[in-house]
Amino acid sequence: MKFLKVLFLLENDFEDLEFFYPFYRLEEESIEVLVASSDRETKTGKHGYTVNPDLTYLEVIPEEFSALIVPGGRSPERVRINEEAVKIVREFSDRIIAAICHGPQLLVSAGLVKGLRLTAWIGIRDDLIAAGGVYEDKEVVVDGNIITSRMPDDLPVFCREIIEKLKH
Repeated sequence: MKFLKVLFLLENDFEDLEFFYPFYRLEEESIEVLVASSDRETKTGKHGYTVNPDLTYLEVIPEEFSALIVPGGRSPERVRINEEAVKIVREFSDRIIAAICHGPQLLVSAGLVKGLRLTAWIGIRDDLIAAGGVYEDKEVVVDGNIITSRMPDDLPVFCREIIEKLKH
C-alpha cells in the first residue's frame, strides 16, 4: 500500500471503541494516523480513555490526507459547532470520509448529505433524512467515497471498507 495519512476529528465524549478500533487497525496497515481537535488538550472518551490530539483544526492541511474518519459518541455534536472543523469536512468531499454512529452529524453540517445513501445511529436517522439523505439500516453503507456505519458492533465491516477504499 502506498504511503497514506488519515485524519480523525475528535472532541470530548467520543465513543472510545469507534476511535481506538479504527485507529489501531489503520496503524496495523502502516497508515499514518493523526488526530485533530479544537485544541491540543487531552480529550476523554465516554468510557474514560484519553487521546492527545496531534493538531488543532486550524493546523490541518486537508491535501496532506487520504481520508477523514469521524467517530461517534457526543464528539460529533461538539466538532460540528466549530466552523473550521466543518470546513475541513467540506474539503474532504472528493476523498474518503468515514463516519460512524453520530459521526454523520458532521456530514449534515458540511452540507454533504443531500442525495447520499448512508447509515448512522438510529437516533439521528430523522436528521439525515431531513438533510436529504437516504437512510439505510445496515451495518455499513458505501456511497461513492462516503462510508457510514451505525454503532460499535459494525466496526469490523466499517474498518474493512475503509481499508479496502484506501488500497484503491
